[in-house]
Amino acid sequence: MRYLSPKADLTFKKVFGEHPDLIISFLNALLPFEKPEEEITQVEYLNPELVPQTPFHKDSIVDVRCKDQQGRQFIVEMQMMWTSAYKQRVLFNASKAYVSQLDKGKDYELLQPVYSLNLVNDTFSESKGYYHDFKIVEETETKEVIEGLRFIFIELPKFTPDNYKGKRMQVLWLRYLTEINEKTRQAPKELMENPEINKAVTQLEESAFSKEQLRGYDHFWDVVSTAKMQISSSRREGREEGEKIGIEKGKKIGIEEGKKIGIEEGEKKKVMDIAKKMKEEGVSIALIEKCSGLTPKEINAL
Repeated sequence: MRYLSPKADLTFKKVFGEHPDLIISFLNALLPFEKPEEEITQVEYLNPELVPQTPFHKDSIVDVRCKDQQGRQFIVEMQMMWTSAYKQRVLFNASKAYVSQLDKGKDYELLQPVYSLNLVNDTFSESKGYYHDFKIVEETETKEVIEGLRFIFIELPKFTPDNYKGKRMQVLWLRYLTEINEKTRQAPKELMENPEINKAVTQLEESAFSKEQLRGYDHFWDVVSTAKMQISSSRREGREEGEKIGIEKGKKIGIEEGKKIGIEEGEKKKVMDIAKKMKEEGVSIALIEKCSGLTPKEINAL
């Protein structure tokens, strides 16, 4: 038996975009719900294409988008590489989903929360932890939270089940994402004993895909592999170039802050150069977006 990786576009969307029971289990395991009544019991899939309200703005596409019995929306994305641009894309997509709920003249109280769950097949923080939960919070005194947008980022390479004592299903789902791949000949017993994980593993069997789909799958990883090497190199060049920019800016706003801003600008410039080359070589906008973290609007403008 040969399996495909669940992290590829083809497989991720098949598993979590076509099986409501699996996305329910996945979201309940990975989102920071604290009370039983917060858990999802049913979902309705929504169009993953976030269409703008005016024709003058570009649309954007996410991997999976759905809403639950309470009307809360969930955006789920598998991102192959981390770039500084990706944070802005996540904020952009979640905000668009949030405001699109309200028709003209409707009350703001009708707005339901939007959760953005981002699985990142890369590392991006100096923290030892792999789970990052962002919300809008008053920083200094009350710690009061403005509800509406919640962002979860998971650094998959940092996950290890040995030192994690959290929710059992969270461990199983993250093991599924990190342990099943083309080298797997027999899935771990602990995964196959769980009905939902068992079903998700079965969806990855190579025999379930057509030859055309398998060619697309191989092309996906070829592009990702090439982009990863280029972006890794660009990060070093971007940091060097960015530090120079930052030092100049730092004369006005402080050296360290200037360096930080400059490095981000330098890295993004290099990533945009790579995205431009990928576009010229005929790589799809969706795949460039997956690798670079840029929005379709930024890619189309290159």
